[in-house]
Amino acid sequence: MNKITPNIRYVGADDDNLDLFEAQFPIPSGISYNSYFIDGGSVTAVVDAVDVRRTSDWLEAVAAEVDRTGHVPSYLLIQHMEPDHSGSIRDLLSLYPSVKIVCTPKAADMLPGFFHDLDLNDRIVLVKDGDTLQLGDTSLTFFTAPMVHWPEVMMTLDERDGVLFSADAFGTFAMSTADTGESWAIEARRYYTNIVGRFGQSVQMVLKKLASRNFSVIAPLHGPALSGDISRYVKLYDLWSRWEPESRGVLVAYASVYGGTAEAARRIARELTQLGVEDVELFDLCRHDVSYGVAEAFRVAHLVLCSVTYDGSIFPAMYNFLHHLDAKKLQNRRVALVENGSWAPTAARIMAEQLSKMKDMTVVEPVLTLRSRLHPDDTATVTALAKALIEA
Repeated sequence: MNKITPNIRYVGADDDNLDLFEAQFPIPSGISYNSYFIDGGSVTAVVDAVDVRRTSDWLEAVAAEVDRTGHVPSYLLIQHMEPDHSGSIRDLLSLYPSVKIVCTPKAADMLPGFFHDLDLNDRIVLVKDGDTLQLGDTSLTFFTAPMVHWPEVMMTLDERDGVLFSADAFGTFAMSTADTGESWAIEARRYYTNIVGRFGQSVQMVLKKLASRNFSVIAPLHGPALSGDISRYVKLYDLWSRWEPESRGVLVAYASVYGGTAEAARRIARELTQLGVEDVELFDLCRHDVSYGVAEAFRVAHLVLCSVTYDGSIFPAMYNFLHHLDAKKLQNRRVALVENGSWAPTAARIMAEQLSKMKDMTVVEPVLTLRSRLHPDDTATVTALAKALIEA
């Protein structure tokens, strides 16, 4: 990917040699640090910098655009100060000393924290919500997007080409050349729910600002640029940011030590399928990264949480899962509980306590209590639990 429109080129960089994004999220398909070069004719601008891991690649791409257009950048737009997007700012300013920085006041306040010895006098152009900047033969309009997902964030609309530079919004755990078809939602959902997910109300505010604006391309800071049926992507963001499920399906998430709880989870998943639920996801919390489980919890309407009792509490993997759901403010779900304990099962009570801290999380009866393993006389409870969840 290089040309976004005839006047906008991609100058970012892909990174296929990083195992954990933000030191916690697996990125098996890599990640991109997106940056864009806007050619306004007589005036040019660069939208965002890149992570220091790819500084040289970025500068080389920018230099190629300078050679092509014959104009050095007049502006660097800082939409987001997170280091994977601001890490190379110093290098660009050193290479092109006349560049001015366009950013929100909050971003300007943050700059010295990352670049304490950088002389920024007379180099900063502050913009606020709705401000415009004439860039040669195009006009840029700025939209503040606080807490999507840092407080200084802004988005930028190129009015001429109809391109929305969306900062971290609409980003995905993928490289810039990734597919934007049906598979896009899988890693975009995981990215949104785990990174932006807590700030749904802030996302809703930005979506309202953008509702009356015309754009045919969304250019995020991670993953591919989006074009074609833009409403498909906006619809998903609207659902995610309202914590509304995409599916009436069920996530059966389990934390098992010796297999008894896992066996019960599998049995419940089969029962749900036999009762006609087409979308049932079985998820081992002990063997898969929690970020995938969070994404699935956002996607479906119902959860079954199955945990062994451990040290008088719930197993660490289940505790970690519930902690992440609470941190991302998951709400409005129906939840069935399964506990296991050879002598003193307490997991259901503690899971219910954790869920009570969250908004509109309804525990569905009956609770299934196992004594070490699933037994024949538990069959009726399994069926009752599955039916109650479907009807909730």
